[in-house]
Amino acid sequence: MGFQVSAADLGNIRLNEPEAVNAVLQNIALVLATPKGSVPMYRDFGLSQEFVDKPAPVAKVLMIAGVREAIEQWEPRAVVQNISFSEDPLEPGRLVPKVEVEIHVEE
Repeated sequence: MGFQVSAADLGNIRLNEPEAVNAVLQNIALVLATPKGSVPMYRDFGLSQEFVDKPAPVAKVLMIAGVREAIEQWEPRAVVQNISFSEDPLEPGRLVPKVEVEIHVEE
């Protein structure tokens, strides 16, 4: 079963989320919302920012690679199925990735 998640879905962080699927989706949203290098002691956590200030087609390719890599590294229970983009209406030129994942959890 596929689930869609984006950084906008982060909302309120719930520590010790009892529902495994919700915990995975929350973790993915956190990865997408966190710039790589911004978390002390976990400098590799988050999304690489190499796509910033690049033309949209180049930024999309770099972001797709970065999203796949970050999710594989930080949330191995999820498998990326598809990545699409929407533009932020409040910030023209800002791409917002929407990630469709399949979640594998033992229940």
